[in-house]
Parts: sequence; C-alpha cells; structure tokens
Amino acid sequence: MRAVLQRVSWAKVEVDGDVIGEIRQGLCALVGVAESDKKSDAEWLARKVVSARIFEDEADKMNKSVVDIGGRVLAISQFTLLGDCRRGNRPSFSRAMEPQVARELFEYFCDDCRKLGVPVETGRFRAQMEVSLNNSGPVTLLLDSERAF
Repeated sequence: MRAVLQRVSWAKVEVDGDVIGEIRQGLCALVGVAESDKKSDAEWLARKVVSARIFEDEADKMNKSVVDIGGRVLAISQFTLLGDCRRGNRPSFSRAMEPQVARELFEYFCDDCRKLGVPVETGRFRAQMEVSLNNSGPVTLLLDSERAF
C-alpha cells in the first residue's frame, strides 16, 4: 500500500457539494492499494500513519504523533498513487488492485487506525471527490509498504 501523508491544520472531502468527511488538526492520508497488497500491508501502513512523529513538541522538534496530539486522520482512497508514467504520456494503472478487494483493504486500514486510537474520517470509495486541506509546515511523507519489507 502507498500513502501520501500530509500534516494538516484542517482537511475536508466533498462529494457533489456535500462535506462527507472533515477534520481539524491531524493527518490527511491519500491511500493507494496495489494488486499485491495483503492485510499485513494495511496493518503496517496503519501503524506508520498513527505513529509518525511529525508534530512539534514543546521544543519545536517533530517528536509527537497524531495520537499524542489527539488528532484525527482523513483517509482518502486514491488508486492513482499506483499510476506508472514511465512509458508514454498516459499513466498505466495495471498495478492497482481491483476495486472490490481494494475497498476491503482500504477499510481494513481505516479500522486498524481506529483500533490504534485515532478517529478516522473518509471519503467515498470510487466517487469523484474534492479534497481541500491546509498542509501545516508543509510536512508531506511518502509511505510504501512494498519498500518496507
């Protein structure tokens, strides 16, 4: 699984003009599921997201996690993170998992984050979404379970 993780002061997702997920201070996680991903990848990613020490402590050092600050996660499924642009100008998404299984792993990831103590808001799977956020810092990380093992 891949994620673009952004530290935010606020983030929201809208579908058809309706806000369906919104957080204040926390993390916006854009999550892509690869065809080879398993539950262990979702578990790894959830642990990394909730444990990432990217919030400042009293000494202005990035030493606190989203759990430590009492923050939330806005998780957005985004298969385009698996896009491959090495050949031609149109990305190939052949590495992305088929939608039904991807949905199950994405939901498993969200549930695992909740079990680890972080409230999670989400977008709507396979919907046209508008995501707005204020990237605080800016702080942005790339996480990839394939490169972790």
